Amino acid sequence: MNDLEEIEGLKDTNDNELIMLYRDNDENAKNLLFYKYKYIIDIIITKNIRVLKNNNVDMQEAYSECNVGFSDGLKSYDETKDASLVTFVTLCVKRKLANLIKKYKREKHKVMQESYSLDYVYDNENNLLDTLKDNYVHDPLSDMADDERVKEIITLAKKTLTKREFEVFHLMTSGFDYKEIAALLKKTTKQIDNTMQRIKIKMKKILEEKENF
Repeated sequence: MNDLEEIEGLKDTNDNELIMLYRDNDENAKNLLFYKYKYIIDIIITKNIRVLKNNNVDMQEAYSECNVGFSDGLKSYDETKDASLVTFVTLCVKRKLANLIKKYKREKHKVMQESYSLDYVYDNENNLLDTLKDNYVHDPLSDMADDERVKEIITLAKKTLTKREFEVFHLMTSGFDYKEIAALLKKTTKQIDNTMQRIKIKMKKILEEKENF
């Protein structure tokens, strides 16, 4: 049996079983998972193409880092946590690429200072998940926030939103728009737009109630 036939034989295997096989160094499981979810890397690269080019990031290195983030996500994914495999891997890949971009920005900053002796101010994307970034290498969902108010908002969101809404909430707060979220979750843009509107209404209500408490 060739590799293609072996991969075909795994096509009906669920993701959790594929991940276990992957962690046991099953190359066919690894290849099948990559085939199924490679689109995540493509979406994140496309989303960041402008900033990658503006900072002269080597595209081969960018894809390589995304692949590492993808592998990290598969290795550390826990189905008992509050995110699907797609969301978890997306956040792992996004964080890995963000770290690479920051490295190139620092290098660009250094060159500008050395060449012109001027302060160079570069974009700093501050969003909720950046605030929530943790000290663990392989778990972007770990709650290690220093900001107590952000921690409280996340807790309220978990209690208030449905599982699907909370998944979309993760991606919203990570900077993805409704079209990108729809592509990542394989939903229509209308479905995601409706979900985002429900999230905004629910979060606005609980935040208002909290302020008036």
